[in-house]
Amino acid sequence: MVKKLFSHTAIYGLAPQIPKVVGILILPIITPFLTAVDFGVYGLITAVVGAVSVLSTLGMNVILSNSYFKNPDQYVLIWRRIYGFLILWTIPYSVLLSLLVYFFIPPEAKSNTYEIILLNVIPVVFFGPTSVLGALYYQLEQKPLQIAIRSFTIGIITILLNLLFIAYFKMGYMGWFISIGASQMLLQISYWWPLNSIAGISPIFKQDFTILKKQLKIALPTVPHYYGGYLLNTSDRLVMKMVNVFAGDIGAYNAANTVGNGFLMIGNAAGQAISPMLMTAYKNQNQMQARNLVFVLQIIFLSVTFIISVWLKEIFNFLIKIDELKSIYPLGIIIIMAYNYRPMYFGANFRLFFNEMTHKLMNITLLAGVTCFILNYILVPIWGYKVAAYTTFVGLMYMGYAGYFLKEYKQTATVEFYPLVWLAITCVLTFIAYFAVELSIVFKIVFTLLSMILGIVLTIHFARKLQTNE
Repeated sequence: MVKKLFSHTAIYGLAPQIPKVVGILILPIITPFLTAVDFGVYGLITAVVGAVSVLSTLGMNVILSNSYFKNPDQYVLIWRRIYGFLILWTIPYSVLLSLLVYFFIPPEAKSNTYEIILLNVIPVVFFGPTSVLGALYYQLEQKPLQIAIRSFTIGIITILLNLLFIAYFKMGYMGWFISIGASQMLLQISYWWPLNSIAGISPIFKQDFTILKKQLKIALPTVPHYYGGYLLNTSDRLVMKMVNVFAGDIGAYNAANTVGNGFLMIGNAAGQAISPMLMTAYKNQNQMQARNLVFVLQIIFLSVTFIISVWLKEIFNFLIKIDELKSIYPLGIIIIMAYNYRPMYFGANFRLFFNEMTHKLMNITLLAGVTCFILNYILVPIWGYKVAAYTTFVGLMYMGYAGYFLKEYKQTATVEFYPLVWLAITCVLTFIAYFAVELSIVFKIVFTLLSMILGIVLTIHFARKLQTNE
């Protein structure tokens, strides 16, 4: 189980992240051809697209996943009907996406409005949810290589296109949009044949509306849940636009998220790896196995994020070649450490997903997201854009741990996850890293070695416990 967690996380996470790491390493090459405004435009439009993407599947992922585990003999038929429904849904979804992107285009990018809209909409219009269903199918089949190969290949292509359009053709933010648009088309194409022909999951457009209504009743409450996660991760840049924060400051905040975004993606990859294992553990009513899986992942996250945060000043000096953005690393520490919420989030929320208590998820993520949005709207005009990093940290901590205190979770829980202990550890390590980043190299090496040793010892301890639960 432990080997599978590590290997699948590595395949889901590390293999697809290699292009992203290379993408970070090419920043010294492309940043001389970019400005803070380029970062601002790209970050803002990405945030808008992220807002709408929550609606792309209408929360049907939970029906797809649960049908795979609970109805193994009928899940293909269920998936085909959902596939057809979501393709039809693509039409109004694309219209909504286009209107929102048009509305939020900053003045600095007005001349490229329609090009930006087309580059974001075309992959959706042509293929709908193909890549989403294809990736989920291979995830549940526990065939991570199928996902990793595609992610790795498309990632490398994206990087090469970035170099071409940004460094060679000097197209600024448009270089990013062209690269991502082309890459998304290729990703969709790569999943179409195996999903439709090999797996036999081709769309059925004729719907049984009684069944569809029942599915949507379970699925739709997860839309506010996922939207709450979006509000926490990306709406801060939308708020900055709404309160007229200078595009250069939005770019600085986006630069502070550069390394943090990597941990967000690694957290998502870890979720892909651990999800089938947790769902199987909950199906077998083995909560101790689920807990130890979460603990192993949490220890690794805390160790790695702390070490990276301690060295973030040096990392920024190497990666960022724009002098005005190099000093933004303290915000980067807050953002990186905030993503330690992710492993504990899996423990409680995946159980609620499995039990189809999706309506209760709104009490967690939507409340956290809306509160963060409101706080940013009030505080950013007063204290500046930097306050958004702190509100995000608070919101993500709430989202990661609140599920353990829901009545519905407590009624079915048989083992203790100690959420308050892990929350306190995260806050203390964040405080230490925030000041340790300014220490000398010698002290940073000491902190790094101590963190590595403690992390390895604790990981081995819980990994051995996990083996006894198999």
